[in-house]
Amino acid sequence: MKKAKLFGSLTLLTGVALTLAACGNKSNSEGSNDVKNFKAAVPTKAAKKGGSVKVALISNSPFKGIFSNELSTDASDIDVVAPADETLFDTTDTYVYNDKGPATIKIDNNAKTATINVKKGVKWSDGKQVTAKDVEYAYEIIANPATQSQRYTSSLANIVGLEEYHDGKSKTISGIEMPDGENGRKVVIHFKQMKPGMTQSGNGFIWESAAPYHYLKDVPFKDLVSSDKIRKKPLFFGPFKVNKVVRGQSVSFVRNPYYWRGTPKLDKITISAIGTNSVSQAIKSHKFDVSQVVNSQWESVKGTKDVNFIARVPLQYSYLSFKVGKWDAKKGKNVMNPNAKMNNKALRQAIAYGMNIEPVTKRYTHGLSFQVPTLVPKQFGAFFDKDVKPYTQNLKKANELLDKAGYKKKGKWRVQPNGKPLVIHFAAMQGSSTQEPTIQNYIQQWHKLGLNVKLAGGRLMEGNSFYDKVQNDDPSVDMLQGMWSLSSEPTQDDLYSEAAPFNFSRFVTKKNTQLLKEMGSQKALNKDYRVKKFHEWQQYMHDEAYVLPMTNGYEVTAVNNKLTGYSVKPSTANALWYDVAYVK
Repeated sequence: MKKAKLFGSLTLLTGVALTLAACGNKSNSEGSNDVKNFKAAVPTKAAKKGGSVKVALISNSPFKGIFSNELSTDASDIDVVAPADETLFDTTDTYVYNDKGPATIKIDNNAKTATINVKKGVKWSDGKQVTAKDVEYAYEIIANPATQSQRYTSSLANIVGLEEYHDGKSKTISGIEMPDGENGRKVVIHFKQMKPGMTQSGNGFIWESAAPYHYLKDVPFKDLVSSDKIRKKPLFFGPFKVNKVVRGQSVSFVRNPYYWRGTPKLDKITISAIGTNSVSQAIKSHKFDVSQVVNSQWESVKGTKDVNFIARVPLQYSYLSFKVGKWDAKKGKNVMNPNAKMNNKALRQAIAYGMNIEPVTKRYTHGLSFQVPTLVPKQFGAFFDKDVKPYTQNLKKANELLDKAGYKKKGKWRVQPNGKPLVIHFAAMQGSSTQEPTIQNYIQQWHKLGLNVKLAGGRLMEGNSFYDKVQNDDPSVDMLQGMWSLSSEPTQDDLYSEAAPFNFSRFVTKKNTQLLKEMGSQKALNKDYRVKKFHEWQQYMHDEAYVLPMTNGYEVTAVNNKLTGYSVKPSTANALWYDVAYVK
């Protein structure tokens, strides 16, 4: 699976870390019967060759256009090049690596290695074979500080020599071995410790993409992110190749003549950005052949003719996060501020008890979205702790917490325990037509508690501006609503550890560090032990409330009924656009 990511659009967040996502309007305890009865793939029919397909990319902001898995963190940048961007490994529907993809992988716990073999004939769209150096070079891009990649994490630093390379103490990554040379197809990665879940895509310890060294080697690391070779003419080894980029608006693709699985059936694909408020009309007028559905617009589109609706519950959740520190780029870690305004558990819990998440979600999403109780989705099976209950609105308890913690009322608003005024600046992104009333509803609930919560900047933010402020710890933001598209393996280090740039709260506690360490320890190779620690961590995060899980929802996709081969099953993700075709 692809990297986890930030969502750039408020309606819609894997193999390595994550990506930022703008929170979506996706409620009812697990969706409506309509969606539960939907399939995960369109009907399989006889396919013909040829034809063009138009795909909608739902985003309220122009995509940034950083077409590199190692450098991009936005969902839109990754989604908009999906027809070209194939990862190294295929997986089963439960995200376990298999041998069907561009490369195979073998984990050896005794030798503390992962051996990757790129298949012969897997070629970049310029015809060059994908090599061992291309696999290794991706790690260099991530770990070289000049690129300022946010993909560098403590999880990847488990590779022998990667930390030394990142710190400038070595010019090479000693733990990445190329037995047949740079132009060979075999890579052996040596780890300091073997970790649970390494056989599962998205584990965070193994990068699942390659980067074209022969194409990018002449570009200095510091210039990669702005290079035309990344922004305008990127190389990938998927079924299609990038033909034309209209900056921030669309990307068109034609067949990759060197594609290793064979010749794709479609001639051309165009993916274009569209705002959330335009989606329902676009689906009803058949402007696109493939489009996700905005859940708040379901009633408007569900009767559309000549469309197959398919659905899944994605690995994602929206969340509320409280700023309690800053990211120290020099030290590569989060630094918590004990005096931060939001560094008071009673205040955070009171804010959580003030919210009426389930009723509001149910009202606006027609049963397609629902409240989630923990930061570990139910799809992760035993790792999900069903005994953790979500915060539900309880204004009496919220008031009691605030009173006891010294947040006394002085007129309409409460003040801080030190007597100073308390104003909480809340950052949230623009979205569909229901985003504004949803956010204003939460603010009204907090006002009932005497908490003076205001929108940061006075309004909902454009997505790029939102993440710029959040990632750079702008002092104008005290709490934020975002959304994560998760990795397909439940390890939490890349989101919530001391060394995780994506830990936007910037919270760092001894207990959290200890639990994360135990969850990924040698003992955790025993699944029962690991499950136990995951449950402890979920309860701890619930109680501390630095990050509050909010909602997830069914992701519904509208597909032209003249198309076959389109699926949202995990096992089909890597080769999806090779299989999509028009019906004969």
